[in-house]
Amino acid sequence: MGGPVDGTKLIQSLKIDLIKALGDDPDFVLQCCHTLTILSNKEYNNIKDTCKRSEQIRDILDYVINKDDKCALKFLRLLKRHDMQETFPDLRGLLSDLSINKRNIQESTETTTKRKQDLMENNGYQKKPRMTNSRLVTEREMMMVARCIGNSWKEVGITALDMTTIILQQIEEDNRPHTERVFAMLRRWSMRERDEATPARLYDLLTQEENGVDPLKINFLIGSS
Repeated sequence: MGGPVDGTKLIQSLKIDLIKALGDDPDFVLQCCHTLTILSNKEYNNIKDTCKRSEQIRDILDYVINKDDKCALKFLRLLKRHDMQETFPDLRGLLSDLSINKRNIQESTETTTKRKQDLMENNGYQKKPRMTNSRLVTEREMMMVARCIGNSWKEVGITALDMTTIILQQIEEDNRPHTERVFAMLRRWSMRERDEATPARLYDLLTQEENGVDPLKINFLIGSS
């Protein structure tokens, strides 16, 4: 199948199966969608007030279907997360059908990323070479990165660093200033990744299109060896 996948149509075609697959714990799905800003505060509160569990999932899907395709693809990426598939085993069967379209989803992201890179170069920014050494990211660099991540830090933690909502809530409770929360998240990532926690890898993860971190602000990660 060629061209980017139509996320809204795909979710609509799987709507009945998704209602059944996600029905055991709709609140978990709701919390994830709210954290990832797939749902607005108003939409979150409207669904939260719905009594029937099956109707909550139905309403989440309806909101996603009526949004733009970028939101739909974000929701599909959420469904493919490991913790989602552990919580809802029936998703595995549904998502195996999505593997056909995985390349198309990646192509959509790669196209927008390439467009951003071309725009940067056309405005006089030189694309910097990737680091090939295995130097680990320093605490100083992580603090500098923390200052560049805004209020969507939880979304960045989930989509870019593969953090769970439980870990992020713990970090939020343990740290008051915003920058310290983000730094704690990055430090936790580096401890988990160990030898893989290099500046270049952190740069690659954070500057994916869906994560919304400006590559120019964290260029220092790839500008030194």
